[in-house]
Parts: sequence; structure tokens; C-alpha cells
Amino acid sequence: MPLPPHSAAAAPRRRAVLAVLLTGQLMASMDGSIVSVAAQSIRTGLGADGTAVQLIVSGYLLATGVLLVTCARIGDVAGYRRAFLLGLGCFTGASLLCGAAPDAAVLVVARIAQGAGAALLIPQVMSLIQVHWEGAARRRALGLYGMVLALGVALGQVAGGLVTGADLFGLGWRPVFLINVPVGAVLLLLGPRVLPDSRGDGRARLDPAGVALLTAAMAAFIVPLVFGPERGFPGWAWFSLAGGAALLAAFVRHESGAGHPLLDPAALKPEGVRPGLAACWLVMGCYTVFLLVLTLHMQSALGFSPLRAGLAFVPYTVGFGALSLTWHRYPRPLRDALPVAGPIAFACGTVALAILVRDQWHAYTSAPLLFLAGAGHAAGYSPLIARIASLVEPRLASAVAALNSTGPMLAGVVAVAGLGGVYFAAPASAAGLLRVAAAVAVLLALGAVCAARALSYRAATLPDHA
Repeated sequence: MPLPPHSAAAAPRRRAVLAVLLTGQLMASMDGSIVSVAAQSIRTGLGADGTAVQLIVSGYLLATGVLLVTCARIGDVAGYRRAFLLGLGCFTGASLLCGAAPDAAVLVVARIAQGAGAALLIPQVMSLIQVHWEGAARRRALGLYGMVLALGVALGQVAGGLVTGADLFGLGWRPVFLINVPVGAVLLLLGPRVLPDSRGDGRARLDPAGVALLTAAMAAFIVPLVFGPERGFPGWAWFSLAGGAALLAAFVRHESGAGHPLLDPAALKPEGVRPGLAACWLVMGCYTVFLLVLTLHMQSALGFSPLRAGLAFVPYTVGFGALSLTWHRYPRPLRDALPVAGPIAFACGTVALAILVRDQWHAYTSAPLLFLAGAGHAAGYSPLIARIASLVEPRLASAVAALNSTGPMLAGVVAVAGLGGVYFAAPASAAGLLRVAAAVAVLLALGAVCAARALSYRAATLPDHA
């Protein structure tokens, strides 16, 4: 059932659709980080060893990263609504299994299943927005989507600290997973009633060879990036990365001649899409490593509890949310300037904060800098992804959704693997924080350059309503 045309009467229906989609996205985003805070409690409660705990934390990321592109294409084949609800059902059921897991082995398997459900759910959110929203309404919807996509990670840390510390019903760490179950059940009841039934192309098919090549390539990339840093990047990690690069090259060659490509190259052809996506990935990758390193610094060097460290990011959340919710109302020239100005503001806030808090936390001066960094992050992402969506045909919605979901995830993994090592390699944590902030500033400057290049295309011809 398609959404009704834009009107006052259609507004409540559209709000209901967006509420279901974004709540599902928020759950999936939060579960990537909510477990990190509870990791020690899980280790104690299940008697798990270090390898098992790492798999519990990272299994979700591995499954999601490996399957995202394939699952985006499944939306074209099965329909975006059906794929979203199937992913939500898998995610909710796996969350229940996680919360009831009797041992570490079951929890690892359940986390992988949870990641698979998230991979099927996540790309359908942007696909449905791109197909069923237009103009200013699309900009508003994508602003909310970008806010949920990014802030879910930070909110996961806060929620993890609150839920684990509360020891609800004497269940220890288990409510970290079980809180997804009632929310998921409500969404599964509402979803079939409010979500529009649509698909990108009724003739779409899965490409088995493309699925095999991309799955192997993504696994070969992600596994060493997740597990390699703690082991000093042994020989197998470099061999795996090289194999992943070769498999990815084979995938690209295969897709160029495939009858039903898994990731349609046509999505990258409009001018401005490639540098625009690169800018979005750089900003999101910098956010991931900035969040991790600053949180580690708060807890290890400044003595913060996990909950206090999570709550310290509230000004960042407010800055990000404020700009995400308002940028679409700005005049066209200001909207066009945001993707370039945003990464620069993000970099300034990051470097100033690292200098300020390297030895002691200063709440009153840190809050404005975190607000600036959060607003800069939103400015560098939300307006640009909305412009990219306007340049690509709706039939390619799943390809854009796959690129927008997979790229930031890979950028975050690479940034954490590389710059996380920079933080720990420094003789003092304060020096490590400064080095990471400097590296992030350089990457954000590169992101601003990519954004400027993306905006230079069609700047005069892109309609104001797009």
C-alpha cells in the first residue's frame, strides 16, 4: 500500500511510518555499542574467556558488515517493507536468545544472528525514505535518519551503563539485550499496518556469484581489522587484507557485466556522488574513533565510570540533534555551505577538546566544544547524504542505502584499527589523545575537500526542492 500524496491528512501516516523505521534503526545502531559497556559483567556472569567476550562484542559488527550490501539487494527482490519486517523479526528473536543465553557459545551465535537481522533491517530504512519522500520532506526525514544513525552509538553507551548498573530484576547484564524484545514486538505489530509495500524493481534478482565474492571480500577485510589490533597485526591479518582487496577487485569486475548486479554501478555515475559518499564516510569514521578514544581516555586517565563517560557526550548529542533537526529549514546557500563547514567545525572542536581535557575534565568549557563537534558532525553528514539521495534515481535506492550503511561502518572499523593503535602506542594517554585528535583533524579536512568537490557538481542546476 503506497503512502498517500503530500497533504495535511497524509502527515500523521508519514510520521507513523518514520517512527517505525527510525525506532528500528535506533535499536540496530545502539546494539553495536551497548554491549561494550556490559562486557565485563558478561565475562563474570558467564565465566567467558577473552576470546569469547571479543566475539560477543564483535560478532554483531562482523555479521552486519559482511551482509549489508546483500541484504540491501534483498529489499529490491522481496520488497522493502517485507525485508524490514523480516530483519526486525530476526533481530528481536535473536535479542531474546541473547538475553536468555545459558553460556558464552550460545551468546556468540545469538549475537551473530542479531547482526544478520540488523543487516537486513538497516538498508531498508533509507530505501523507503528515498522512494516515498521528496523535496523538503525528504530532507527532514534524512535529517532525522542521520541523527539516529550516528547518535545510536553514543546512546548505546549511555543505555548500557544505565541498564547494567541498575541490575534490573536481578538479571545483571541480560536486560541489555532483553530491552529490544518489547520494542521489537510493538514494531512488528505496527509495521504491517503502517509501512508502505514497495520494492525498487519487480524484476530484480539476487546475483549468487556477486553475493559469494562480496561476502568473502568483506569477511577478509573486517576480520583482521576487528581482531588484528589486539594481536599486533600478525601475518595472517595482512594476508587476509590482501586477499580481501583481490576479492573486491574481482567483485567489481564481475558486477560491471552482471545481468542483475548486487550493487548497481549506476548509483555511482551521477556527478558528485562519489566524492560526496567519501566525505560522509570520512566524517562517520572520524566520529567512531573520536567517540571510542575519548571514552577510553575518560575512563582510563580521568577515572570516569562507564555511565559518567557516556553522559559526558550529552552536549555532543544535543549539538548533533539540533543541527540535524533544523538544517533543512536554512536558506539554500547556507545548506550548501554546511557539508564543507561541518567537518572543519568538527575538527576544531576535537582538537580544542583534546588539548583541554588531556589531564583533567573541565565540564563548563568541554560542553561547548562537544556541542560544536556534534553540530559539525551533523552538518558534514546530513545535508550531503540528502543531496546524494536527490541525485540518484529512486530505482537505485537500495544501492545508495547499501553504500551509506556499509561505507561508514568500514570507515569506523578502519579508523579504530589504525588510530586506536596510535592512542595506545603513545607513552602517555594524554599524548595519545592529542595524536588521535590531530589525525582526525587531517581526515576531516580531507572530508571537507571531498564535500566541496561534490558540491561543485550541478551547484547551479540542482533544483531548490531536491
